[in-house]
Amino acid sequence: MSDAGSGKGEDEATNTRSPFLPSAEDLQHWTSVMARAQQMMSDFALGQADAEKAAAPLLDPANWLGSGGVRLWAEQSARMWEQGAAFWTSLAALTPGLTPPAPADDAKDRRFADPDWTANPVFSLIRQTYGLLSDQLLATTRQMQGLDEAARAKMEFAARSMTEALSPTNLAITNPEVIKRAVETRGESLLKGLRHMLADLARGQLSHVDPDAFEVGVTIATTPGKVIHETELYQLIHYAPVTKQVFTVPLVIFPPWINRFYILDLNPQKSFVKWAAEQGLSVFMVSWKSADASMKDLVWDDYVEAQVDAIDTVRDLLGVPHVHAIGYCVAGTTLAATLAMLAAKGDADKVKSATFLTAQVDFELAGDLKLFVDDNYLALLQQLSAQGYLDGRYMAATFNALRGRDLIWNYVVNNYLLGNDYPPFDLLYWNGDVTNLPAKWHRQYLVDLYRDNRLVIPNSLSVCGTPIDLRKIRTPAYIQAGREDHIAPLASVWRLMDHLSGPKTFLLAGSGHIAGVVNPPAAGKYQYWTSDNAAASLDDFLASATETKGSWWPHWIEWIAAQDSLKTLAKGARIPGKGQKKAIEDAPGRYVKQR
Repeated sequence: MSDAGSGKGEDEATNTRSPFLPSAEDLQHWTSVMARAQQMMSDFALGQADAEKAAAPLLDPANWLGSGGVRLWAEQSARMWEQGAAFWTSLAALTPGLTPPAPADDAKDRRFADPDWTANPVFSLIRQTYGLLSDQLLATTRQMQGLDEAARAKMEFAARSMTEALSPTNLAITNPEVIKRAVETRGESLLKGLRHMLADLARGQLSHVDPDAFEVGVTIATTPGKVIHETELYQLIHYAPVTKQVFTVPLVIFPPWINRFYILDLNPQKSFVKWAAEQGLSVFMVSWKSADASMKDLVWDDYVEAQVDAIDTVRDLLGVPHVHAIGYCVAGTTLAATLAMLAAKGDADKVKSATFLTAQVDFELAGDLKLFVDDNYLALLQQLSAQGYLDGRYMAATFNALRGRDLIWNYVVNNYLLGNDYPPFDLLYWNGDVTNLPAKWHRQYLVDLYRDNRLVIPNSLSVCGTPIDLRKIRTPAYIQAGREDHIAPLASVWRLMDHLSGPKTFLLAGSGHIAGVVNPPAAGKYQYWTSDNAAASLDDFLASATETKGSWWPHWIEWIAAQDSLKTLAKGARIPGKGQKKAIEDAPGRYVKQR
């Protein structure tokens, strides 16, 4: 009996494997995964070592503030997080079933959408501990005594950046979704994520989309037109008319030189350029050249002169006395300086109307970007710009850091930890298509405008030898702001209403710096608000504002038509390349493709 039982036990021991032990096949597979990962990292390291000049590494936003005090505080706070996590873990071990209460806004945090963050006691404890300690860190920062406003803003920004970086969702071992994906794919998701990460390290930039997903001029920026004029700084694109008659007054668009112009021409469904042409406007677009070492001495005067040159080129080409002008973001700031200079010289009538898209002239309320204009950051910029220009990847990283949770850590999790495929999103492709900035001008812009706020001080700044005063601008102005804009905050954009002297129309669009502008009527998204343009303050404007569903673009074209409704036939010089300015090349031109 005992011998029979013993034999049976031996058979079971031989034929039945513990469910907690991996099979030989599993062990072999995961060993292969580890070996492939090691090989990928080895190949990457060898490639970097062999490269004549290694690509710049991804910047760590936690190091940008450059303050020893901030770094010490961050280290102490990190230890506090670790000690707090250990406390809750030990307490939970002593008291079965105990879990700390969830933070008030925890349910709204998309980072913790996976059910295991709530259903699994271990991950629930990790999540709740992180939330409580993050809240405590932020509250402690806000309650610190002896800080001036600027120092407090830096500390709060550092606190937010650090808590976002310390999220347990950012680590594979503490993210249940990552763990499940790795098990389901037998490690292939981790390998794919590693491949994504190494590719980003090689190019020195966090990718939001596949860099090869779009091609400028083929699948993006495809509105028909011709480059009809170019300088060492910009190309001027003339787009083909699509109506038999066009407004006599043409439109010249100045996009920001810190980005590619085709944010306004992403695809036929989203293109402001295409839509404007369909409304009967003769549309011209400035395409700025990405800076190289030859542009090291460029300053603000050069960009103002370029705007005037573009305006005069269009006026001469079409034989018209004036143009409508649009200035987007920093190009809107420069457009204000251009208008002030023209007014001082008696040439204000060259511009019939000016539209400012999310633009600022008064930088007192410029938001978190002001954190990047202290002496430490300016010294860092000087080091990074030794070749005479600032690599656009650094500027992109700065803007990403302003929304680190959405634009950095979200993609770290999706691209690296989960190994997801990149989404084919044209807006994100544009966001990663960076441009280099002339170092001298970039520093001047940060110091004179962001730090010292001199543009709103009459005659404090001179442009092309002419002292400028924004109060002399009497050109009709259309001022658009985004309700959720973190680059040009609403309150800051409103200040244009205080400094310009001509008739002004203020419009508040739903969403932010990009989606609030690029919102075609056919999409049926968002809304906008209009109110009394004589309102004494932004609060007064908002108190009486009327909401309208959908795009603000139709409101704008009605305003344009009200400035001058005369039309002419779309022929002769109104056709790109048919006037005195012959076509140089097809739109979008070569400048926008240069890196």
